[in-house]
Amino acid sequence: MRTSSEAPVAEPQSPQKGIARSPGGNGQVAGGPAGAAVRIGGLGHGFGDLRVIRRLDLAVEPGEVLGVVGPSGCGKSTLLELIGGLREPDGGSIEVDGEGSPASRLGRCAYMPQRDLLLPWLAAIDNAALALRNRGASRAEARRHAHPLFERFGLAGFERSRPGELSGGMRQRVAFLRTLLAGKPVLLLDEPFASLDAITRAEMQEWLAAALAAESRTAILVTHDVEEALYLSDRVAVLSARPAQLVDELAAPSPRSLPRLAAVTAPEFTAARERALEALTKGMR
Repeated sequence: MRTSSEAPVAEPQSPQKGIARSPGGNGQVAGGPAGAAVRIGGLGHGFGDLRVIRRLDLAVEPGEVLGVVGPSGCGKSTLLELIGGLREPDGGSIEVDGEGSPASRLGRCAYMPQRDLLLPWLAAIDNAALALRNRGASRAEARRHAHPLFERFGLAGFERSRPGELSGGMRQRVAFLRTLLAGKPVLLLDEPFASLDAITRAEMQEWLAAALAAESRTAILVTHDVEEALYLSDRVAVLSARPAQLVDELAAPSPRSLPRLAAVTAPEFTAARERALEALTKGMR
């Protein structure tokens, strides 16, 4: 039972209310960088005798959203860790914005893991502005930079709420805002809605569609949900079972179109989903 001292839990607003473009028309986070290209060639990686990724080639253009789908355990999360410089591959190459060292990749990528990992003792605005504090900004300065974005992201009025006082969807918004405020040109999104119920997940997909459309960042979205990948991405890469290899690539029909329901029930979307599911089945053989 919630006591009277606890803040109410709010559900996500519609994208039209939660996202507003900036006066300049590009809708970017203030000071947000343009996207960077990602190039992966002959990538291989394993843990001891367990091969996770084998001879993977992928290219992501600046400002493009690439969805990555594949069977559970095929190495999708490992792929993001490799791209972001959190691990070094044991074969092949990865370049982000033309730079290949782990440190340079780490400096160009912002990673959003499956769990929101918000610090429970910090207010939402301080969680969102954590990267700014880590770069030396004072708390007051970091809050000033983050505060205007809370209205744009449908979080107005919850700046001082602790994570435990927020709904699952709102926690994911704070986590995504924290990822943007890191100021990196490449966003690595690892199944950001996996823990949400089906209704909230659909709402958050529509919200994220609007958020990505308002940004010029390059994004790589890992998900086990083919429909989610096709809706949120410009292009979808289908991976095989471990060790992961590329099975198919397909362009997404009308990515990030609103309203979501009309987009995902359109005949061309249904056809793309069937093709992706067939590729997944092929990759599991």
